[in-house]
Amino acid sequence: MEENYRDRTKVIQIGDQVIGGGNPILIQSMTNTKTEDIDATIEQILKLEKAGCEIIRSTVPTLEAAKAFKEIKKSIHIPIVADIHFDYKMAIAAIENGADKIRINPGNIGSRDRVKAVVDAAKAYQVPIRVGVNSGSLEKEIVEKYGRVTAEGLVESALDKVKLIEDMGYDNLVISIKSSDVLMCAKAHELIAGKTPYPLHVGITEAGTLYGGNIKSSVGLGMILSRGIGDTIRVSLSGDPINEIATAKQILRILGLRKGGIEVVSCPTCGRTNIDLISLANAVETLAANYDDLNIKVAVMGCIVNGPGEAKEADLGIAGGKGEGLLIKKGEIIRKIPEDQFISTLRAELDAWPRD
Repeated sequence: MEENYRDRTKVIQIGDQVIGGGNPILIQSMTNTKTEDIDATIEQILKLEKAGCEIIRSTVPTLEAAKAFKEIKKSIHIPIVADIHFDYKMAIAAIENGADKIRINPGNIGSRDRVKAVVDAAKAYQVPIRVGVNSGSLEKEIVEKYGRVTAEGLVESALDKVKLIEDMGYDNLVISIKSSDVLMCAKAHELIAGKTPYPLHVGITEAGTLYGGNIKSSVGLGMILSRGIGDTIRVSLSGDPINEIATAKQILRILGLRKGGIEVVSCPTCGRTNIDLISLANAVETLAANYDDLNIKVAVMGCIVNGPGEAKEADLGIAGGKGEGLLIKKGEIIRKIPEDQFISTLRAELDAWPRD
């Protein structure tokens, strides 16, 4: 595997966005509305856009859902991907109604002729195909070959399907190989990275609830992305997809793969803490979410004994004491502020902070 694999992947156009070839890693999510409910789907997509979602995927189980894409696209501002499972006719209908990309597992579509009908439609409209394979749908013969579901099997299945589409004369492709097993997923990405030129969509499938899913996704995506692999990402959580965006942004920022936005650090609290640090840290994090144009670190410390020292590496910080705290900028204590003015003071400082 090449160390900077994502810099060498094929550039793919998805609506007005491009991925691969060293372009920024884009954040993706999926609607959980009924796609046929156009108003509800648009409402959710617009909320996701505001949160920072850059590509959205919606399921297309019916012809009505496929036709809804035409109306949905009139009101949204990010590319929309059609999620297809079994019916090749739904893929063609979604393409004809404006899908910017389709996601299929050719193994679930049926005969070669049906796959070719989808590929021909994608070719006619120049719509990329995301070839998706996951551990839960691995072909029986591959499972038998390796004795169980393995990373090697996932890679073999994906590359077989990619070759099938390539043989049909189409290479406008994105690949995803997902598993709910973090280590298997990471290994599969390492194995496939040196074997294909196509950009990779990365995620830990069926990761779980907000708590457990965030941990699994952070560990798995962190392992994969830090090895130079991955062109788009999705954090899969059971619940409001808005939460997926916040986690994805944090993962990219922590890995140094995305600039912009405030990094909030806070101490874990101890017996010296004389303020409601947990509530304060949450309030600061909520405030910081409104400043994507700043690339700074804000520290929230619960102790005026060690707080100033611990906050030295932050650009801006508060070290709280009993009823009051210290405002700290670039490691220097600026002044004392009352506890009830912590957030308003930070907001004023952030509003006045120089923009690059």
